[in-house]
Amino acid sequence: MRFGIFMAPFHPPAGQDPISAVQRDIEIVQLLDRLGYEEAWIGEHHSAGTEIIPDPMIFIAHVANLTRHIKLGTGVLSLPYHNPLLTADRAIFLDQLLRGRFMLGLGPGALPGDAAMLGISIEEQRGALEEDTEVLMRIINGESVTHKTSRYNLVDAKTQYRPYTDFDISVAAIASPTGPRIAGRHGLGLLSIGATAEGGFDLLAHHWDVMEQRAAEFGQRADRAKWRLVGPMHIAETKEQAIEDVKFGLDDWCHYTQKILAVPHFRAAGDTFEERIAWVNESGLGVIGTPDDAIRQIERLEKQSNGGFGAYLMMHHEWANSAATQRHYELFARYVKPRFQSLARGPIEAEQRAIGEWESLGDRVERAVAAATEAHFGASS
Repeated sequence: MRFGIFMAPFHPPAGQDPISAVQRDIEIVQLLDRLGYEEAWIGEHHSAGTEIIPDPMIFIAHVANLTRHIKLGTGVLSLPYHNPLLTADRAIFLDQLLRGRFMLGLGPGALPGDAAMLGISIEEQRGALEEDTEVLMRIINGESVTHKTSRYNLVDAKTQYRPYTDFDISVAAIASPTGPRIAGRHGLGLLSIGATAEGGFDLLAHHWDVMEQRAAEFGQRADRAKWRLVGPMHIAETKEQAIEDVKFGLDDWCHYTQKILAVPHFRAAGDTFEERIAWVNESGLGVIGTPDDAIRQIERLEKQSNGGFGAYLMMHHEWANSAATQRHYELFARYVKPRFQSLARGPIEAEQRAIGEWESLGDRVERAVAAATEAHFGASS
């Protein structure tokens, strides 16, 4: 299993210095790169004052030169806002510049204020994403496309670029079946955002059922390795410390989802700090607790997904201050990540073998040291 973040980014309340806020985002991605996380997905937003990266591709191009290993993806690019030819050119160009570290995430657009300013109706967005993904994939695959909508007019459009790699393309899934439908149709990956709670619209098995049905219909393969689950977490050495940490920013984040975001399927519950803690932990949405709590959450999601998934992405937020947030990612990398990856198995097996051999080998070492000592002093006399 791979691990990483899904970074909107959230910076509530509005009015913070955007330069320092985005600098914190950059430093988080650099930290994850050093800690061995595999992926970071960056969002696109244009309104509401809290999610303040307008172009994830520019952010990715900047951060690419400040990191070495971590893959960087658009999480997500709101495709109905963009011309598919220009999107294909930019994506392929980034794949070339990053030499295999770029990923393309697509979605309909999350903030209704963004669509309203662009003259796109909320009712149109999901259908537009299906239509535009079809056009985009044809262009990326080297076809020449003529296609007209109310949002663009392509005339024999063809990209002059070729990808450096077969880079990962994924589609966001939140409440509607649109994401799984598109991903299954084209054999793409799936980003299940906020679909970690135990009940309601976000039953993971339902997402995958739609994927498999559509993939079979169009002769594609639904690959669980390309399925990514997104959910919020904050961990510390103790649950009490984690709760103390999130006094810094949980209420501001919840207020944003309740009073500003205007996205009902991702709205915090509760009016008090205690009620909001309970909403995160008791709904199954996420974790405010310890590394052991995080492990149990991911194990539950594996079971709920009815067959497993390829990556878990923590929804990046600023519930805690910078120091506690960095500590969260360090603890997760040290204690949670290894439980679901093979790299730690060798050292664990070596330790168990050493424990099993400790008594017999220890006795032999003691006898060898004693014999060498006796031999030395015997020779000296």
